[in-house]
Amino acid sequence: MVAVADEVTVAVEECARAAKRAAPSLATAGDDAIDAALHGMARRLLSERAVILEANAADVAKAEAEGMSAGLLDRLTITEERLTGMAEQLRLLAGAPHQQRSVPVSSLEGGLRLIERRRPVGVIGANYEARPNVTVDVASQLVKSRNGGVLRTGSAALGSARRLLEVVVAPALAEAGIDSDVIQLVPRAEREAAAALVRFPDLVPLVILRGSGDSTRALATEAATHGVRTLAHADGGGVLYVDVAADEATVRTLVDNSLDRLGVCNRLNLLLIHESVYETLWPVVEGVLAERKIRASLPPHEHALGYEWALDSDEEATVTVATVPDLTHAVSIANDQTSGLAAGIATEDAEAAEAFFDGYQGTGVFWNAPTRLLDGFKLLGVPETGINLDKVPGPRGPVTYTDLYVRQYAVVPAGR
Repeated sequence: MVAVADEVTVAVEECARAAKRAAPSLATAGDDAIDAALHGMARRLLSERAVILEANAADVAKAEAEGMSAGLLDRLTITEERLTGMAEQLRLLAGAPHQQRSVPVSSLEGGLRLIERRRPVGVIGANYEARPNVTVDVASQLVKSRNGGVLRTGSAALGSARRLLEVVVAPALAEAGIDSDVIQLVPRAEREAAAALVRFPDLVPLVILRGSGDSTRALATEAATHGVRTLAHADGGGVLYVDVAADEATVRTLVDNSLDRLGVCNRLNLLLIHESVYETLWPVVEGVLAERKIRASLPPHEHALGYEWALDSDEEATVTVATVPDLTHAVSIANDQTSGLAAGIATEDAEAAEAFFDGYQGTGVFWNAPTRLLDGFKLLGVPETGINLDKVPGPRGPVTYTDLYVRQYAVVPAGR
């Protein structure tokens, strides 16, 4: 076992060194070259769709034979429609404005000026599980932000990810005149690769972590011991509070639209209904859940209210339902007993909505809108590397290419 772990560590380190060697090619590339690479990826997603879908079908068949849950299989699968959507997102990203590299701040004494320069981190790592589309999402964000990357995915999606790198990402970079080694994919499927990725602060100072809560938190802890910073997306689960002034049709639509996919972090996870309207609105909600084939976990609960069903391979088609006496209790539950990803309120009362917005401390807050909207592409028009839930200053919410830089302060003579 020790020998295998050592081999995995060496493989990850080789990827990190290769990405760092190639990073200057990307950091100094012009805007046109960056966007040409992204357009090239979009074209290749479509022209190479047959080999991509073939590789993905093999991953899906293997995972299904090994008993993967329906929700995780949904994440793993690349359909024709999703492939087309991935290409469209790349084209939109290519057309998005580039980060301003130098931003004037102020004038200083002695005829000097202060400028904030925005520089690439260098090489950024990313650890994610059975979602091959994330390979393209993260790689494209790193390219747009001029950062090299070391990507590590789990064994279920490794075949798809490898093919995406080989026939989409690498050749598009090369055609644009950028060293294709700048984006690396760890070739090993062992879990030790994830831990190895957060142990090289001089090579990969920042790692994006996406996955189940416990594993991601463990990796973040491991990273901290080695001086590696992380942007972690560990937990999820959307909350919907149905207020006393909620509209029945709106509630029906919100519940339905929040459960179109079950294996995603921003789906409806916890439904809180004001006790005075429960008898009236529960039949409406119950009907929607039945249509979606979703089970309601009703009181008394044998689990924490914020338990994330998307991570439960056996019970993912479940929503927790509870009554609350008022808005204050709903906000308290959303703040203290859930991940803090996203919460919404269904109400026709503007004052109630404002109180909910002021009280909820989480990353995304919604009024008569589904928490499924907490997504980089849906909100900002570009793919995301993940959703950060930190409660400290920094990139919070969907993290995109505009967040992946470090500041440098420059003092120059006036007029220069």
